[in-house]
Amino acid sequence: MRNVRLNKNEKKLIRRYLIWCYKTVKEDLDRVDRYFTQLKADDFVLKHLKKGKEYKHSASTKAYKDLVDQFQVYMKTKEDNVLKKKYINGGTAELNPDYQYMRNRYTAVEEAIKHFLGDKELEEISDLYEKEMTRRILEAREHG
Repeated sequence: MRNVRLNKNEKKLIRRYLIWCYKTVKEDLDRVDRYFTQLKADDFVLKHLKKGKEYKHSASTKAYKDLVDQFQVYMKTKEDNVLKKKYINGGTAELNPDYQYMRNRYTAVEEAIKHFLGDKELEEISDLYEKEMTRRILEAREHG
């Protein structure tokens, strides 16, 4: 901690509050940013699918080729939707004010954690968040 005098209870309360702040703003930011990283992974998968013999020899496997082509359409729709959330008018030049606020708030929360709790605690909170998000993914159940 840098120049901040807190008693034990205050430190626990601030830690809990800053964990909540980190979690909420990180989830909001990730709701947009994850689509851009998903698109990178999707692009890799699509290229792999299109290189396969099942796609190249589509005369005998038209249904397979259609599924791969539908995946490409899905990717384009995903990209169009997320561009509108991150950038003004769905372009790539000027950030949407909501996104800009989330990004700056996230940075401010990280700085607050470092200020009140230290660099190691920021790393610990980040690790806790990643573990929780991974746990949620792995424990998610299909509906339907």
